[in-house]
Amino acid sequence: MLQDILGLAMFGSAFALLLTGFPVAFALAGCALVFFAIGMATGAMNYAFLQAFPQRIYGIMTNDVLVAIPLFVLMGVVLERSRVAEELIDTCARLFGAVRGGLGLSIFIVGALLAATTGVVGATVVTMGLMALPPMLRHGYSRSLASGSVAAAGTLGQIIPPSIVLVVLGDQLGTAYQSAQLALGNFAPETVSVGDLFAGAVVPGLLLVFLYVLYQVLVAWLRPELSPALPPEERSLGPSPLATLLRAVVPTVVLIVAVLGSILGGVATPTEAAAVGAVGAILVAADRRGGRSALVARLTAAAFVALLVLTGLVDLRLGREAVTAGQSAGILVATALCALVAAGLLHALRQLAREGLLRTIARNTTDVTAMIFAILIGATLFSLVFRGLGGEDLVRKALSSMPGGPGGAVLLVMAVMFLLGFFLDFLEIVFVVVPIVAPALLQMEGIDPIWLGVMMAVNLQTSFLTPPFGPTLFYLRGVAPPEVTTGDIYRGIVPFVAIQLAVLVLLWLFPALATALPRALYG
Repeated sequence: MLQDILGLAMFGSAFALLLTGFPVAFALAGCALVFFAIGMATGAMNYAFLQAFPQRIYGIMTNDVLVAIPLFVLMGVVLERSRVAEELIDTCARLFGAVRGGLGLSIFIVGALLAATTGVVGATVVTMGLMALPPMLRHGYSRSLASGSVAAAGTLGQIIPPSIVLVVLGDQLGTAYQSAQLALGNFAPETVSVGDLFAGAVVPGLLLVFLYVLYQVLVAWLRPELSPALPPEERSLGPSPLATLLRAVVPTVVLIVAVLGSILGGVATPTEAAAVGAVGAILVAADRRGGRSALVARLTAAAFVALLVLTGLVDLRLGREAVTAGQSAGILVATALCALVAAGLLHALRQLAREGLLRTIARNTTDVTAMIFAILIGATLFSLVFRGLGGEDLVRKALSSMPGGPGGAVLLVMAVMFLLGFFLDFLEIVFVVVPIVAPALLQMEGIDPIWLGVMMAVNLQTSFLTPPFGPTLFYLRGVAPPEVTTGDIYRGIVPFVAIQLAVLVLLWLFPALATALPRALYG
Protein backbone atom coordinates (compact mmCIF):
# COMPACT_ATOMS: atom_id res chain seq x y z
CA MET A 1 0.00 0.00 0.00
CA LEU A 2 2.83 2.39 0.95
CA GLN A 3 4.60 1.64 -2.35
CA ASP A 4 1.48 2.49 -4.33
CA ILE A 5 1.08 5.81 -2.50
CA LEU A 6 4.73 6.73 -3.02
CA GLY A 7 4.59 5.74 -6.70
CA LEU A 8 1.54 7.92 -7.34
CA ALA A 9 3.03 10.79 -5.35
CA MET A 10 6.28 10.52 -7.30
CA PHE A 11 4.53 10.73 -10.68
CA GLY A 12 2.34 13.61 -9.49
CA SER A 13 5.31 15.52 -8.08
CA ALA A 14 7.29 15.14 -11.33
CA PHE A 15 4.32 16.35 -13.35
CA ALA A 16 3.88 19.37 -11.07
CA LEU A 17 7.58 20.24 -11.35
CA LEU A 18 7.44 20.02 -15.15
CA LEU A 19 4.47 22.39 -15.23
CA THR A 20 6.49 24.99 -13.32
CA GLY A 21 8.99 25.16 -16.18
CA PHE A 22 11.85 23.76 -14.11
CA PRO A 23 14.50 22.13 -16.38
CA VAL A 24 13.21 18.70 -17.33
CA ALA A 25 16.38 16.70 -16.68
CA PHE A 26 16.82 18.14 -13.18
CA ALA A 27 13.11 17.85 -12.39
CA LEU A 28 13.05 14.13 -13.20
CA ALA A 29 16.38 13.30 -11.58
CA GLY A 30 15.71 15.42 -8.48
CA CYS A 31 12.25 13.96 -7.98
CA ALA A 32 13.67 10.45 -8.36
CA LEU A 33 16.39 11.03 -5.74
CA VAL A 34 13.94 12.56 -3.24
CA PHE A 35 11.52 9.65 -3.50
CA PHE A 36 14.37 7.17 -3.45
CA ALA A 37 15.43 8.62 -0.10
CA ILE A 38 11.83 8.46 1.16
CA GLY A 39 11.54 4.87 -0.06
CA MET A 40 14.76 3.86 1.70
CA ALA A 41 13.73 5.59 4.92
CA THR A 42 10.34 3.87 4.97
CA GLY A 43 11.59 0.50 3.78
CA ALA A 44 9.49 0.70 0.62
CA MET A 45 12.43 0.44 -1.75
CA ASN A 46 15.53 -1.68 -2.22
CA TYR A 47 18.88 0.06 -2.69
CA ALA A 48 19.73 -2.40 -5.50
CA PHE A 49 17.50 -0.48 -7.91
CA LEU A 50 19.76 2.58 -7.74
CA GLN A 51 22.85 0.40 -8.15
CA ALA A 52 21.62 -0.44 -11.63
CA PHE A 53 21.78 3.25 -12.64
CA PRO A 54 25.47 3.24 -13.77
CA GLN A 55 24.74 0.23 -15.97
CA ARG A 56 21.82 2.09 -17.54
CA ILE A 57 24.04 5.12 -18.24
CA TYR A 58 26.66 2.85 -19.79
CA GLY A 59 23.92 1.33 -21.94
CA ILE A 60 22.94 4.80 -23.17
CA MET A 61 26.58 5.64 -23.94
CA THR A 62 27.08 2.45 -25.95
CA ASN A 63 23.70 2.48 -27.73
CA ASP A 64 24.42 2.71 -31.46
CA VAL A 65 20.82 3.71 -32.21
CA LEU A 66 21.08 6.88 -30.15
CA VAL A 67 24.13 8.01 -32.14
CA ALA A 68 21.66 8.77 -34.93
CA ILE A 69 20.23 11.67 -32.88
CA PRO A 70 23.22 14.08 -33.10
CA LEU A 71 23.81 13.06 -36.73
CA PHE A 72 20.22 13.82 -37.77
CA VAL A 73 20.34 17.07 -35.79
CA LEU A 74 23.60 17.99 -37.54
CA MET A 75 22.06 17.25 -40.93
CA GLY A 76 19.07 19.45 -40.18
CA VAL A 77 21.11 22.36 -38.82
CA VAL A 78 23.50 22.30 -41.79
CA LEU A 79 20.65 22.32 -44.32
CA GLU A 80 18.90 25.12 -42.47
CA ARG A 81 22.06 27.25 -42.32
CA SER A 82 22.89 26.58 -45.99
CA ARG A 83 19.61 28.23 -47.03
CA VAL A 84 18.31 25.13 -48.81
CA ALA A 85 14.92 25.63 -47.23
CA GLU A 86 14.68 29.22 -48.44
CA GLU A 87 15.42 28.23 -52.03
CA LEU A 88 12.86 25.42 -51.86
CA ILE A 89 10.15 27.73 -50.53
CA ASP A 90 10.78 30.40 -53.16
CA THR A 91 10.89 27.92 -56.05
CA CYS A 92 7.76 25.99 -55.04
CA ALA A 93 5.86 29.23 -54.38
CA ARG A 94 6.60 30.41 -57.92
CA LEU A 95 5.81 26.97 -59.36
CA PHE A 96 2.32 26.81 -57.79
CA GLY A 97 1.71 30.56 -57.76
CA ALA A 98 -0.81 30.51 -60.63
CA VAL A 99 -3.18 28.30 -58.62
CA ARG A 100 -5.53 29.64 -55.95
CA GLY A 101 -4.03 28.54 -52.68
CA GLY A 102 -0.76 27.84 -54.49
CA LEU A 103 1.34 29.42 -51.75
CA GLY A 104 -0.37 27.20 -49.19
CA LEU A 105 0.24 24.11 -51.32
CA SER A 106 3.92 25.02 -51.66
CA ILE A 107 4.18 25.34 -47.87
CA PHE A 108 2.99 21.76 -47.33
CA ILE A 109 5.16 20.33 -50.12
CA VAL A 110 8.25 22.13 -48.84
CA GLY A 111 7.35 21.10 -45.29
CA ALA A 112 7.19 17.44 -46.34
CA LEU A 113 10.53 17.67 -48.19
CA LEU A 114 12.24 19.39 -45.27
CA ALA A 115 10.71 16.89 -42.86
CA ALA A 116 12.24 14.02 -44.84
CA THR A 117 15.67 15.65 -44.71
CA THR A 118 16.03 17.78 -41.60
CA GLY A 119 13.39 16.73 -39.08
CA VAL A 120 14.23 19.81 -36.96
CA VAL A 121 10.87 21.43 -36.23
CA GLY A 122 12.09 24.70 -34.74
CA ALA A 123 14.39 25.54 -37.64
CA THR A 124 11.75 24.61 -40.23
CA VAL A 125 9.01 26.71 -38.61
CA VAL A 126 11.27 29.73 -38.19
CA THR A 127 12.55 29.52 -41.76
CA MET A 128 9.10 29.15 -43.28
CA GLY A 129 7.71 31.82 -40.98
CA LEU A 130 10.33 34.27 -42.21
CA MET A 131 10.24 33.30 -45.88
CA ALA A 132 6.63 32.28 -46.59
CA LEU A 133 4.38 34.03 -44.09
CA PRO A 134 5.05 37.65 -45.20
CA PRO A 135 4.38 36.92 -48.93
CA MET A 136 1.18 35.05 -48.04
CA LEU A 137 -0.08 38.02 -46.03
CA ARG A 138 1.05 40.49 -48.69
CA HIS A 139 -0.99 38.67 -51.35
CA GLY A 140 -4.20 38.64 -49.32
CA TYR A 141 -4.12 35.31 -47.48
CA SER A 142 -6.15 35.04 -44.31
CA ARG A 143 -3.88 35.61 -41.30
CA SER A 144 -5.19 32.54 -39.49
CA LEU A 145 -4.98 30.31 -42.57
CA ALA A 146 -1.44 31.46 -43.40
CA SER A 147 -0.09 31.10 -39.86
CA GLY A 148 -1.86 27.77 -39.31
CA SER A 149 -0.46 26.39 -42.57
CA VAL A 150 3.10 27.39 -41.68
CA ALA A 151 2.80 25.94 -38.17
CA ALA A 152 1.30 22.65 -39.37
CA ALA A 153 3.82 22.21 -42.20
CA GLY A 154 6.67 22.83 -39.77
CA THR A 155 5.59 19.95 -37.51
CA LEU A 156 5.66 17.33 -40.29
CA GLY A 157 9.23 16.57 -39.26
CA GLN A 158 7.81 14.84 -36.17
CA ILE A 159 6.09 12.07 -38.11
CA ILE A 160 7.80 11.88 -41.52
CA PRO A 161 11.06 9.93 -41.14
CA PRO A 162 13.83 10.48 -40.41
CA SER A 163 12.39 11.98 -37.23
CA ILE A 164 13.99 12.56 -33.85
CA VAL A 165 10.77 11.53 -32.08
CA LEU A 166 10.76 8.23 -34.01
CA VAL A 167 14.39 7.58 -33.06
CA VAL A 168 13.64 8.21 -29.39
CA LEU A 169 10.38 6.23 -29.52
CA GLY A 170 12.13 3.37 -31.31
CA ASP A 171 14.73 3.13 -28.57
CA GLN A 172 12.17 3.32 -25.76
CA LEU A 173 9.67 0.94 -27.37
CA GLY A 174 12.39 -1.54 -28.30
CA THR A 175 13.41 -1.79 -24.65
CA ALA A 176 9.78 -1.94 -23.48
CA TYR A 177 8.91 -4.67 -26.00
CA GLN A 178 11.80 -6.85 -24.89
CA SER A 179 10.79 -6.39 -21.24
CA ALA A 180 7.19 -7.27 -22.07
CA GLN A 181 8.19 -10.40 -23.97
CA LEU A 182 10.49 -11.56 -21.17
CA ALA A 183 7.65 -11.06 -18.70
CA LEU A 184 5.44 -13.25 -20.93
CA GLY A 185 8.07 -16.02 -20.93
CA ASN A 186 9.52 -15.37 -24.39
CA PHE A 187 13.29 -15.40 -23.83
CA ALA A 188 14.16 -14.89 -27.51
CA PRO A 189 11.95 -11.97 -28.47
CA GLU A 190 12.03 -10.19 -31.80
CA THR A 191 13.34 -6.66 -31.72
CA VAL A 192 11.48 -3.48 -32.63
CA SER A 193 13.91 -1.19 -34.35
CA VAL A 194 13.94 2.46 -35.34
CA GLY A 195 13.84 1.25 -38.95
CA ASP A 196 10.52 -0.50 -38.24
CA LEU A 197 9.02 2.74 -36.92
CA PHE A 198 10.44 4.70 -39.88
CA ALA A 199 8.71 2.30 -42.28
CA GLY A 200 5.52 2.36 -40.24
CA ALA A 201 5.37 6.16 -40.23
CA VAL A 202 5.78 6.64 -44.00
CA VAL A 203 2.15 6.04 -44.98
CA PRO A 204 0.60 7.99 -42.05
CA GLY A 205 3.00 10.85 -42.73
CA LEU A 206 2.08 11.01 -46.42
CA LEU A 207 -1.60 10.69 -45.48
CA LEU A 208 -1.24 13.68 -43.19
CA VAL A 209 0.37 15.73 -45.98
CA PHE A 210 -2.44 14.70 -48.36
CA LEU A 211 -5.12 15.80 -45.90
CA TYR A 212 -3.35 19.13 -45.33
CA VAL A 213 -3.22 19.72 -49.08
CA LEU A 214 -6.87 18.65 -49.44
CA TYR A 215 -7.88 21.14 -46.75
CA GLN A 216 -5.99 23.92 -48.53
CA VAL A 217 -7.65 23.03 -51.85
CA LEU A 218 -11.12 23.02 -50.25
CA VAL A 219 -10.52 26.41 -48.63
CA ALA A 220 -9.31 27.86 -51.94
CA TRP A 221 -12.39 26.46 -53.68
CA LEU A 222 -14.99 27.44 -51.09
CA ARG A 223 -13.41 30.70 -49.89
CA PRO A 224 -11.17 31.93 -52.75
CA GLU A 225 -10.74 35.34 -51.12
CA LEU A 226 -8.79 33.68 -48.28
CA SER A 227 -6.08 32.20 -50.53
CA PRO A 228 -5.67 34.06 -53.86
CA ALA A 229 -3.22 33.23 -56.64
CA LEU A 230 0.04 35.13 -57.16
CA PRO A 231 0.16 37.89 -59.78
CA PRO A 232 1.85 36.88 -63.08
CA GLU A 233 4.99 38.94 -62.47
CA GLU A 234 5.82 36.91 -59.34
CA ARG A 235 5.45 33.46 -60.89
CA SER A 236 8.56 33.51 -63.06
CA LEU A 237 11.27 30.92 -62.43
CA GLY A 238 13.85 32.91 -64.38
CA PRO A 239 15.31 32.40 -67.86
CA SER A 240 15.81 28.68 -67.24
CA PRO A 241 12.84 27.37 -65.21
CA LEU A 242 13.89 23.72 -65.40
CA ALA A 243 17.42 24.47 -64.18
CA THR A 244 16.05 26.56 -61.31
CA LEU A 245 13.64 23.80 -60.30
CA LEU A 246 16.29 21.09 -60.49
CA ARG A 247 18.79 23.12 -58.48
CA ALA A 248 16.24 23.61 -55.69
CA VAL A 249 14.73 20.13 -55.59
CA VAL A 250 17.39 17.61 -56.69
CA PRO A 251 19.76 17.93 -53.67
CA THR A 252 16.87 17.49 -51.26
CA VAL A 253 15.45 14.50 -53.15
CA VAL A 254 18.89 12.88 -53.36
CA LEU A 255 19.32 13.23 -49.60
CA ILE A 256 15.87 11.72 -49.00
CA VAL A 257 16.71 8.74 -51.21
CA ALA A 258 20.15 8.33 -49.62
CA VAL A 259 18.91 8.49 -46.03
CA LEU A 260 15.38 7.15 -46.01
CA GLY A 261 15.82 4.84 -49.00
CA SER A 262 18.87 3.16 -47.48
CA ILE A 263 17.00 2.55 -44.20
CA LEU A 264 13.81 1.20 -45.76
CA GLY A 265 15.79 -0.87 -48.26
CA GLY A 266 17.74 -2.54 -45.48
CA VAL A 267 21.05 -1.27 -46.87
CA ALA A 268 21.96 0.76 -43.79
CA THR A 269 20.93 1.11 -40.17
CA PRO A 270 19.38 4.43 -39.08
CA THR A 271 22.70 5.43 -37.53
CA GLU A 272 24.65 4.65 -40.71
CA ALA A 273 22.06 6.45 -42.82
CA ALA A 274 22.23 9.45 -40.49
CA ALA A 275 25.99 9.60 -41.04
CA VAL A 276 25.44 9.51 -44.81
CA GLY A 277 22.85 12.28 -44.45
CA ALA A 278 25.21 14.45 -42.38
CA VAL A 279 27.98 14.09 -44.97
CA GLY A 280 25.50 14.80 -47.77
CA ALA A 281 24.17 17.91 -46.01
CA ILE A 282 27.70 19.30 -45.59
CA LEU A 283 28.38 18.72 -49.29
CA VAL A 284 25.09 20.40 -50.24
CA ALA A 285 26.04 23.38 -48.10
CA ALA A 286 29.42 23.60 -49.85
CA ASP A 287 27.75 23.30 -53.25
CA ARG A 288 25.61 26.34 -52.40
CA ARG A 289 28.80 28.40 -52.06
CA GLY A 290 29.44 28.10 -55.80
CA GLY A 291 32.74 28.31 -57.67
CA ARG A 292 35.55 25.94 -56.67
CA SER A 293 33.67 24.78 -53.58
CA ALA A 294 30.75 23.60 -55.70
CA LEU A 295 33.07 21.67 -58.03
CA VAL A 296 34.86 19.97 -55.14
CA ALA A 297 31.53 19.15 -53.44
CA ARG A 298 30.14 17.52 -56.58
CA LEU A 299 33.31 15.47 -57.18
CA THR A 300 33.22 14.38 -53.54
CA ALA A 301 29.56 13.41 -53.83
CA ALA A 302 30.34 11.36 -56.94
CA ALA A 303 33.19 9.59 -55.11
CA PHE A 304 30.88 8.97 -52.15
CA VAL A 305 28.20 7.42 -54.36
CA ALA A 306 30.82 5.29 -56.13
CA LEU A 307 32.05 4.08 -52.75
CA LEU A 308 28.55 3.10 -51.68
CA VAL A 309 28.00 1.21 -54.94
CA LEU A 310 31.36 -0.54 -54.59
CA THR A 311 30.51 -1.77 -51.09
CA GLY A 312 27.44 -3.47 -52.51
CA LEU A 313 29.33 -5.16 -55.34
CA VAL A 314 32.62 -6.25 -53.74
CA ASP A 315 33.46 -7.84 -50.40
CA LEU A 316 35.76 -5.20 -48.89
CA ARG A 317 36.35 -6.85 -45.52
CA LEU A 318 39.95 -6.91 -44.38
CA GLY A 319 41.76 -9.57 -42.37
CA ARG A 320 40.40 -12.53 -44.36
CA GLU A 321 42.55 -15.54 -45.20
CA ALA A 322 41.53 -15.69 -48.86
CA VAL A 323 41.22 -12.51 -50.92
CA THR A 324 40.83 -12.72 -54.68
CA ALA A 325 42.59 -10.40 -57.09
CA GLY A 326 39.29 -8.66 -57.87
CA GLN A 327 38.61 -8.09 -54.18
CA SER A 328 42.13 -6.72 -53.68
CA ALA A 329 41.57 -4.28 -56.53
CA GLY A 330 38.23 -3.30 -55.02
CA ILE A 331 39.88 -2.63 -51.65
CA LEU A 332 42.47 -0.38 -53.29
CA VAL A 333 39.80 1.52 -55.20
CA ALA A 334 37.72 1.86 -52.02
CA THR A 335 40.77 3.22 -50.17
CA ALA A 336 41.32 5.83 -52.87
CA LEU A 337 37.64 6.81 -52.83
CA CYS A 338 37.69 7.14 -49.02
CA ALA A 339 40.68 9.46 -49.31
CA LEU A 340 38.86 11.58 -51.90
CA VAL A 341 35.71 11.78 -49.75
CA ALA A 342 37.74 12.73 -46.67
CA ALA A 343 39.62 15.44 -48.58
CA GLY A 344 36.42 16.84 -50.10
CA LEU A 345 34.65 16.80 -46.72
CA LEU A 346 37.55 18.66 -45.08
CA HIS A 347 37.44 21.25 -47.87
CA ALA A 348 33.70 21.74 -47.34
CA LEU A 349 34.14 22.11 -43.58
CA ARG A 350 36.97 24.61 -44.11
CA GLN A 351 34.73 26.66 -46.40
CA LEU A 352 31.94 26.68 -43.81
CA ALA A 353 34.45 27.68 -41.14
CA ARG A 354 35.71 30.61 -43.24
CA GLU A 355 32.17 31.94 -43.52
CA GLY A 356 31.60 31.61 -39.78
CA LEU A 357 28.90 28.95 -40.19
CA LEU A 358 30.75 25.96 -38.73
CA ARG A 359 30.90 27.38 -35.20
CA THR A 360 27.14 28.10 -35.24
CA ILE A 361 26.34 24.67 -36.67
CA ALA A 362 28.48 22.92 -34.05
CA ARG A 363 26.99 24.96 -31.19
CA ASN A 364 23.37 24.38 -32.26
CA THR A 365 23.96 20.66 -32.76
CA THR A 366 25.63 20.35 -29.38
CA ASP A 367 22.88 22.29 -27.61
CA VAL A 368 20.05 20.13 -29.00
CA THR A 369 21.94 16.86 -28.49
CA ALA A 370 22.96 17.71 -24.93
CA MET A 371 19.37 18.63 -24.06
CA ILE A 372 18.02 15.33 -25.38
CA PHE A 373 20.59 13.16 -23.63
CA ALA A 374 20.34 15.08 -20.36
CA ILE A 375 16.58 14.45 -20.36
CA LEU A 376 17.19 10.80 -21.22
CA ILE A 377 19.57 10.33 -18.27
CA GLY A 378 17.16 12.06 -15.89
CA ALA A 379 14.26 9.98 -17.21
CA THR A 380 16.29 6.78 -16.80
CA LEU A 381 16.84 7.54 -13.12
CA PHE A 382 13.16 8.44 -12.71
CA SER A 383 12.08 5.17 -14.35
CA LEU A 384 14.36 3.08 -12.12
CA VAL A 385 13.07 4.61 -8.90
CA PHE A 386 9.45 4.45 -10.11
CA ARG A 387 9.85 0.73 -10.80
CA GLY A 388 11.53 0.24 -7.45
CA LEU A 389 8.45 1.70 -5.77
CA GLY A 390 6.23 -0.75 -7.65
CA GLY A 391 4.93 1.85 -10.08
CA GLU A 392 5.18 -0.48 -13.07
CA ASP A 393 2.94 -3.09 -11.41
CA LEU A 394 0.51 -0.35 -10.43
CA VAL A 395 0.29 0.90 -14.02
CA ARG A 396 -0.13 -2.61 -15.40
CA LYS A 397 -3.00 -3.35 -13.01
CA ALA A 398 -4.68 -0.03 -13.83
CA LEU A 399 -4.46 -0.60 -17.59
CA SER A 400 -5.55 -4.24 -17.33
CA SER A 401 -8.67 -3.24 -15.40
CA MET A 402 -9.79 -0.71 -18.03
CA PRO A 403 -13.15 -1.46 -19.66
CA GLY A 404 -12.74 -2.48 -23.28
CA GLY A 405 -9.64 -4.59 -22.65
CA PRO A 406 -6.46 -3.72 -24.60
CA GLY A 407 -8.34 -1.25 -26.81
CA GLY A 408 -9.61 0.65 -23.79
CA ALA A 409 -6.12 0.72 -22.28
CA VAL A 410 -4.59 2.13 -25.48
CA LEU A 411 -7.40 4.68 -25.73
CA LEU A 412 -6.71 5.84 -22.17
CA VAL A 413 -2.98 6.20 -22.84
CA MET A 414 -3.67 8.13 -26.06
CA ALA A 415 -6.04 10.47 -24.22
CA VAL A 416 -3.51 11.06 -21.43
CA MET A 417 -0.69 11.76 -23.92
CA PHE A 418 -2.91 14.16 -25.87
CA LEU A 419 -3.82 16.08 -22.71
CA LEU A 420 -0.20 16.14 -21.55
CA GLY A 421 0.69 17.64 -24.93
CA PHE A 422 -1.07 20.85 -23.88
CA PHE A 423 1.49 21.34 -21.11
CA LEU A 424 4.60 19.24 -21.82
CA ASP A 425 7.15 18.88 -24.62
CA PHE A 426 7.17 15.66 -26.66
CA LEU A 427 10.53 14.59 -25.18
CA GLU A 428 9.16 14.93 -21.67
CA ILE A 429 6.14 12.81 -22.59
CA VAL A 430 8.24 10.15 -24.31
CA PHE A 431 10.78 9.78 -21.52
CA VAL A 432 8.27 9.93 -18.67
CA VAL A 433 5.16 8.18 -20.00
CA VAL A 434 6.40 5.61 -22.53
CA PRO A 435 8.76 3.63 -20.23
CA ILE A 436 5.94 3.42 -17.67
CA VAL A 437 2.98 2.41 -19.86
CA ALA A 438 4.56 0.68 -22.86
CA PRO A 439 5.71 -2.55 -21.09
CA ALA A 440 2.20 -3.03 -19.66
CA LEU A 441 0.49 -2.33 -23.00
CA LEU A 442 2.79 -4.62 -24.97
CA GLN A 443 2.00 -7.52 -22.65
CA MET A 444 -1.64 -7.31 -23.74
CA GLU A 445 -2.92 -9.43 -26.58
CA GLY A 446 -3.31 -7.90 -30.01
CA ILE A 447 -1.22 -4.74 -29.55
CA ASP A 448 1.40 -4.42 -32.29
CA PRO A 449 4.48 -2.47 -31.11
CA ILE A 450 4.95 -0.74 -34.47
CA TRP A 451 1.31 0.34 -34.59
CA LEU A 452 1.54 1.56 -31.00
CA GLY A 453 4.72 3.52 -31.77
CA VAL A 454 3.22 5.24 -34.82
CA MET A 455 0.03 6.03 -32.88
CA MET A 456 2.15 7.64 -30.17
CA ALA A 457 4.19 9.59 -32.75
CA VAL A 458 1.08 11.04 -34.42
CA ASN A 459 -0.37 11.84 -31.00
CA LEU A 460 2.84 13.54 -29.89
CA GLN A 461 2.81 15.67 -33.02
CA THR A 462 -0.22 17.50 -31.64
CA SER A 463 1.87 18.63 -28.65
CA PHE A 464 3.72 21.00 -30.98
CA LEU A 465 0.50 22.79 -31.94
CA THR A 466 -1.73 22.68 -28.87
CA PRO A 467 -1.76 25.78 -26.67
CA PRO A 468 -0.72 27.06 -24.24
CA PHE A 469 2.77 25.52 -24.45
CA GLY A 470 2.98 24.26 -28.04
CA PRO A 471 6.59 25.11 -29.05
CA THR A 472 5.66 25.67 -32.71
CA LEU A 473 3.31 28.45 -31.64
CA PHE A 474 6.15 30.22 -29.83
CA TYR A 475 8.55 29.74 -32.75
CA LEU A 476 6.02 31.23 -35.14
CA ARG A 477 5.01 34.02 -32.77
CA GLY A 478 8.65 35.07 -32.57
CA VAL A 479 9.06 35.54 -36.35
CA ALA A 480 5.53 36.46 -37.45
CA PRO A 481 4.80 40.01 -38.67
CA PRO A 482 3.23 42.36 -36.10
CA GLU A 483 -0.21 42.18 -37.71
CA VAL A 484 -0.42 38.44 -36.95
CA THR A 485 -1.79 38.10 -33.43
CA THR A 486 -1.53 35.17 -31.08
CA GLY A 487 -5.28 34.69 -31.56
CA ASP A 488 -4.74 34.39 -35.33
CA ILE A 489 -2.19 31.64 -34.77
CA TYR A 490 -4.41 29.78 -32.29
CA ARG A 491 -7.41 29.94 -34.66
CA GLY A 492 -5.24 28.87 -37.57
CA ILE A 493 -3.97 25.66 -35.98
CA VAL A 494 -7.42 24.35 -34.94
CA PRO A 495 -8.28 22.64 -38.28
CA PHE A 496 -4.81 21.12 -38.51
CA VAL A 497 -4.99 19.66 -35.01
CA ALA A 498 -8.38 18.23 -36.05
CA ILE A 499 -6.72 16.67 -39.12
CA GLN A 500 -4.00 15.14 -36.93
CA LEU A 501 -6.67 13.63 -34.68
CA ALA A 502 -8.48 12.34 -37.78
CA VAL A 503 -5.30 10.53 -38.86
CA LEU A 504 -5.08 9.08 -35.35
CA VAL A 505 -8.65 7.76 -35.70
CA LEU A 506 -7.84 6.27 -39.12
CA LEU A 507 -4.82 4.50 -37.63
CA TRP A 508 -7.08 3.15 -34.87
CA LEU A 509 -9.59 1.84 -37.41
CA PHE A 510 -7.04 0.64 -39.97
CA PRO A 511 -3.83 -0.52 -38.21
CA ALA A 512 -2.46 -1.72 -41.56
CA LEU A 513 -1.71 1.91 -42.42
CA ALA A 514 1.20 1.60 -39.97
CA THR A 515 2.03 -2.09 -40.17
CA ALA A 516 1.67 -3.02 -43.86
CA LEU A 517 4.88 -1.40 -45.13
CA PRO A 518 7.17 -2.75 -42.35
CA ARG A 519 5.78 -6.25 -42.91
CA ALA A 520 6.24 -5.95 -46.68
CA LEU A 521 9.84 -4.77 -46.26
CA TYR A 522 11.02 -6.87 -43.32
CA GLY A 523 8.49 -9.70 -43.06
